[in-house]
Amino acid sequence: MLNPHQSRQLVRLRWTAFAIVGLAYVLSFFHRFAPAAISADLQQTFHASGAELGGLAATYFYVYMVMQIPTGILVDTMGPRRVVAIGGLIAGIGSLLFGTADTLTAASIGRLLVGLGVSVTFISLLKLNAAWFHDRHFATMTGATILMGNIGSLLAAAPLAWALNTISWRTAFEAVGMLSLLLAVLAWLLVHDHPGRAGLPSMRELDGRAAHALHAGHWYDGLMVVLKNRATWPGLWVNMGLAGSLFAFAGLWAVPFLRDVYGMDRAQATRHTTLLLAGFALGAFFIGMLSDRIGRRKPVMTSGAIVYCLCWLPLLFGVPMNDMGSYALFFVMGLCAPSFTLSWSCAKEVNPHALSGMATSVVNIGGFLGTAIMQPLVGWAIDHSHAAAGTTGSGNYQSGIAILLGFSLMGLIATLFIRETWCRYATLE
Repeated sequence: MLNPHQSRQLVRLRWTAFAIVGLAYVLSFFHRFAPAAISADLQQTFHASGAELGGLAATYFYVYMVMQIPTGILVDTMGPRRVVAIGGLIAGIGSLLFGTADTLTAASIGRLLVGLGVSVTFISLLKLNAAWFHDRHFATMTGATILMGNIGSLLAAAPLAWALNTISWRTAFEAVGMLSLLLAVLAWLLVHDHPGRAGLPSMRELDGRAAHALHAGHWYDGLMVVLKNRATWPGLWVNMGLAGSLFAFAGLWAVPFLRDVYGMDRAQATRHTTLLLAGFALGAFFIGMLSDRIGRRKPVMTSGAIVYCLCWLPLLFGVPMNDMGSYALFFVMGLCAPSFTLSWSCAKEVNPHALSGMATSVVNIGGFLGTAIMQPLVGWAIDHSHAAAGTTGSGNYQSGIAILLGFSLMGLIATLFIRETWCRYATLE
């Protein structure tokens, strides 16, 4: 049992870590989705084609994807505190470079550094959640993490579009870069990797159980345990299909699609993406809570994926919609898409606790690999359709939306191969 001082200390350190790293995660979401709101500005500034714009936006996702397994290794060995601090420093420098870039190449380098820096925040936060919260609350806290992170995606939609009426996109990214540097300092000074670092018992010890076993071997041996576990891999494909299609659409192509197909201006289009991302934030939280409450993962994941896939059909066929209909569609799409977030809980629960960083990082690759593929691929499809037809309109986007739907269906099928964990560790340590 904890004495009153230890109880207060536990609560303070738990929420300090969640708040600081969570704010860094907010910035990662901002960078992820901001290109959609400033796509026209970027094309005008750098004279970029659709494919080049897709490539610039996808640079973030390429490096983010590549860094997932290294991040898992780093947080399992160095600890999340150091990893987040170093990442914040790199992201801050990258955002400042992006905001001051005068060529497409310089902007791409800046966005690459941003992707490198923020790529460590999510896995680090999951590692902190696993250390500072009880096992039975992991999916709920994962949902709360996504809910908090989506503040950044919301800021990158309508609020950013509004801010661009008074400041330039360059100023916005320079300010975000300075904030990244501040959070890096706070993470270094105030975050603790786990309760033991502060002389406190682990969450399992507070429940009267033995603490999770530490990984005794080399990090490479632990990585091999995760990679050789067949139950790890379905979650990667779920993320690639569901998360990849959502991030590719909301992060770049939603605003141009709504502008060219439905005749919306930037303000109206970004209101749709804001609602999409608000639904995503709320859905992630309630899906995680529902899963923890009923003690099941797979049925919740599959049901959400089915509804998400159905939401693409009106967009594929260019179905006319009034404002209420289009807003409702985007909200429901956002509400159901985060069913993929349960794959992180499943990945953690089918692998040893000491390897939770590596397990979640392997699965998390899928979403960013999918986005990195789809953003330029959809841009290429739109450019190709435009060149073939010589006109603007829904026909130019139909092939791009079909690509997004196809990946979504792949993610739905992958949910059928997820191992049901019943919200507890499937391995005994």
